[in-house]
Amino acid sequence: MELDSALEAPSREESSLSGELSPSALGQAFSKILHSLTRPEARRGNVKDVALKDLGDLIEATECDRLFEGSGARLRGMPETLGQVAKAVEKYAAPRKEEEGGGDGHSEVAEKAAKVGLLFLKLLGKVETAKNSLVGPAWQTGLHHLAGPVYIFAITHSLEQPWTTPRSREVAREVLTLLLQVTECSSVAGFLRGENEDEKGSLSVILGLLKPDLNKESWKNNPAIKHVFSWTLQQVTRPWLSQHLERVLPASLLISDDYQTENKILGVHCLHHIVLNVPAADLLQYNRAQVLYHAVFNHLYTPEHHLIQAVLLCLLDLFPILEKTLHWKGDGARPTTHCDEVLQLILTHMEPEHRLLLRRTYARNLPAFVKRLGILTVRHLKRLERVIIGYLEVYDGPEEEARLKILETLKLLMQHTWPRVSCRLVVLLKSLLKLICDVARDPNLTPESVKSALLQEATDCLILLDHCSQGRVKGLLAKIPQSCEDRKVVNCIRKVQQVSEGAPYDGT
Repeated sequence: MELDSALEAPSREESSLSGELSPSALGQAFSKILHSLTRPEARRGNVKDVALKDLGDLIEATECDRLFEGSGARLRGMPETLGQVAKAVEKYAAPRKEEEGGGDGHSEVAEKAAKVGLLFLKLLGKVETAKNSLVGPAWQTGLHHLAGPVYIFAITHSLEQPWTTPRSREVAREVLTLLLQVTECSSVAGFLRGENEDEKGSLSVILGLLKPDLNKESWKNNPAIKHVFSWTLQQVTRPWLSQHLERVLPASLLISDDYQTENKILGVHCLHHIVLNVPAADLLQYNRAQVLYHAVFNHLYTPEHHLIQAVLLCLLDLFPILEKTLHWKGDGARPTTHCDEVLQLILTHMEPEHRLLLRRTYARNLPAFVKRLGILTVRHLKRLERVIIGYLEVYDGPEEEARLKILETLKLLMQHTWPRVSCRLVVLLKSLLKLICDVARDPNLTPESVKSALLQEATDCLILLDHCSQGRVKGLLAKIPQSCEDRKVVNCIRKVQQVSEGAPYDGT
């Protein structure tokens, strides 16, 4: 109790007389406030609140030249002390560990954030004033120590998260705007990488501040850290990101290697950004690309459609990097690739899958794999045939996304593997005709535009199938218009016959 009083009372007194304080007394006042904000004991819940109020009063009453410039050993360390105070204030407003949170905890965090935001606005206002009144690097040194903690605070509370409110987000965005103004940066990306080629940027400092909270033991203590890291990473593109690869790759792998699907997805997005914005040579060095591939590939065993979508997009961009090291000499079978391995697993999962969201996700990405493998898709032809026929039989809802993508896959498959298609003529023809009949007589609430798209795609597939079989489809369909009474079915058959006879057709 006596220690608390000793720390609180001088700070209030010194804040009211800060204009008359000696440099050493000013430094001592900031040090006492820093001690109050950082000490672990919490015997009195309002100690940090009082320290925050005292800090605001002290900053407001102290002239900018006293904050950033002066003589003496203590005052030469003032910018560093301000930086430490800013870090402590940022931690004060940070959300608590996820399991400790709750509705009341989140509202308390938002209230703290609004107060801290106003304090940072005061502090940045002092920096802005110092820019116009001081000569030399004093204010720049102060800003160097302040920018990192202020940025982390602004991003933590400006994103829409459970611990933020409209008011706290508004204040945090004002802080970020003023920070960019003070640092003379036109955007967050410019602030992080440097506005000019000769500027270093603040990304290295910010990653250094995040590092203690981004290890296996501590990264979940503050639920905002992963979002701050992810959002910051997304702002930095090539060629600037490669120089920070050693720091961003481990953190991204850590976030993705979690049991929570939300964190898996966030981590995969980070890894995908790295794949897109780091040169292939850097990813291949030290086998990083293989490590990244295995980390992402393992997520394919988690049946969650958002995660599968993120993983497949990441892998499709990673394949060209991994395959740079593969060289086919033409004297034997081409080696199987990582794309082969992934497609094989996808098809294994697709065959028995009954959940519509997962079926749509798999089907949505299947055409890209056929394009990627080209003629080598013949390795997977039997299983692809089963998947295509199975998916064309199942109604997929009003948008019919899965069946439309499967028809696109079939078209690509016939284009790339046409010598192997003729032996599958009967099976594919039956499946396509059944689809056309089902769509034409569809009693469901499927929009007419979707029905037309399905019939158009199915007709295009029949035309390609006819080309691959040297006109055999035309002969097999010859008698259908005479016996079929459905106008839509007959129109599709006639289009196939017209194109087979050499008449122009806009669908191919």
